[in-house]
Amino acid sequence: MNWFNKMERKYGKYAIKNLSLYIVICYAFGFLMNSFKPDWVYLVTLNPHAILHGQVWRLFTWILVPEGSMNIFFVLIFLFFYFSIGRNLEQAWGKFAFNFYFFSGIFLTVIGSFLLYGYNQIFNATAIQLYEAQAVAQVGECSWAFGGSWFYAEEAFLFSTYYLNLSIFLAYAITYPNMRVLLFFLIPIKVKVLGIIYVVVLIFNIAMSFTYGLHSGITELIVVGTSLLNTMIFYIILKKGTKRRFREIKRQKEFQKKIKEASVAPTQIRHKCAICGQTDVSNPNLTFRYCSKCNGNYEYCNEHLFTHKHIE
Repeated sequence: MNWFNKMERKYGKYAIKNLSLYIVICYAFGFLMNSFKPDWVYLVTLNPHAILHGQVWRLFTWILVPEGSMNIFFVLIFLFFYFSIGRNLEQAWGKFAFNFYFFSGIFLTVIGSFLLYGYNQIFNATAIQLYEAQAVAQVGECSWAFGGSWFYAEEAFLFSTYYLNLSIFLAYAITYPNMRVLLFFLIPIKVKVLGIIYVVVLIFNIAMSFTYGLHSGITELIVVGTSLLNTMIFYIILKKGTKRRFREIKRQKEFQKKIKEASVAPTQIRHKCAICGQTDVSNPNLTFRYCSKCNGNYEYCNEHLFTHKHIE
């Protein structure tokens, strides 16, 4: 992790604080746009064919595409859930590490889309031409707004925020394995169990996709593998380094908290009762007086001024 620590020291000041909040805002915007104009997603999907023909904004705007059609209730739950786990990860890792993890997921997903595009261009060109001819015969030429290709316009939806969100959840499951969530709002279950279930389902889906043909299997493997590669990098190759880093961040936060507490000047105490020990700080409603009959400077609150035993 030395290389990562060097990067953080050099570029940590550029990390986005509260990144999970901005992620959720992007998702909320996507859900809102999808409700009013569903066809808008064809303008922002991760379509390498369209990107190579000048629509470079798609390199970034695909994170606005919502996972699917959900009603407002489930959308709010979805947004709150990912905001919570994103904030917890940022607190556990530090803002630079969480930024690096999220944006590396975006970068690797983009790389995966171009790998699949290159694979199709080399090994699947004839089938794509046939698909295009059939699509044009049925619905007409694909417009510029849709990316100029019916095949790639549809395939672009394979690379969505679904796997990006899944990578965040898997990171949360590894960082907080014993944290419990309510499955179907009723059944408490540890997140590490859900993480294992997700991984098993992904492996099963990849295996099943090969039963439909080599092209389907390779497509699924590229989509899932590149989208979740950041998870494998962080928690397989760099497992020991990340665990040690999390402990260091925790110690740093505890140290900073103690420094902050020590830097706060305590409120000056001016009066203290010699009997009960209450002060003008602990109980501002009390009044304090010195007793002229006691031998020495003894101060008492109004509750003990007339009832105390005089000191000779």
